[in-house]
Amino acid sequence: MMKQFYYRHLPHIQPPGSTIFVTFRLAGSLPKEEVVRLKEEKKMLLKIIRNNPDRARIAKKELKRLHFKYDRFLHDSTVGPHHLKIGKIAELVCDSMKFWDQKRYDLLAYCVMSNHVHKVMVPLLIKEDEYYPLADIMHGVKSYTAGEANKILGRNGQFWTHESFDHYCRSEGEELEVIKYVLNNPVKAGLVSDARQWKWSYVKRELKDLIDMSGNQA
Repeated sequence: MMKQFYYRHLPHIQPPGSTIFVTFRLAGSLPKEEVVRLKEEKKMLLKIIRNNPDRARIAKKELKRLHFKYDRFLHDSTVGPHHLKIGKIAELVCDSMKFWDQKRYDLLAYCVMSNHVHKVMVPLLIKEDEYYPLADIMHGVKSYTAGEANKILGRNGQFWTHESFDHYCRSEGEELEVIKYVLNNPVKAGLVSDARQWKWSYVKRELKDLIDMSGNQA
């Protein structure tokens, strides 16, 4: 069975079979002090969720807000690279996420921005009660795209951060809210006026009746 918690530098919650909203970013895309502050805040909230049932519900809401705060920092960041603005690299990342669809996860939606990527997915079963771990899923996408993107850029070195920032959806309503948020990222960033104009985003066909590509909930 997939573990509910795992650690690298950040703790992560992974309830088996849940929809996971994950954000991963380019190395150097946030100031180190902001990263440290976000990590400490997330660790504190997860500690409350694990050890304090009376405060867990509020902590879970705060954890979701923290993910959105993380995204705002990335939009506003004036440091670091924006390699994902390059069409070949954005396409590479999109193709890699689609490649693993129905192999390791059910891909619900994604959006590639200039320095980070949002992805909404449901890990698939490997065998009874055992799902593909988020760490393995992310490694499959990030390791390949890092190497290929560095070839395009003619550079060496770290492309992605080792960590991802993730949040699991606790209901169908929250899942739709998160997908709407992901699709509307380019609109909020002032890059397009309608989410359907953004080339580097995707939503699963079956969900378009509930959330169309303009990001409006049906």
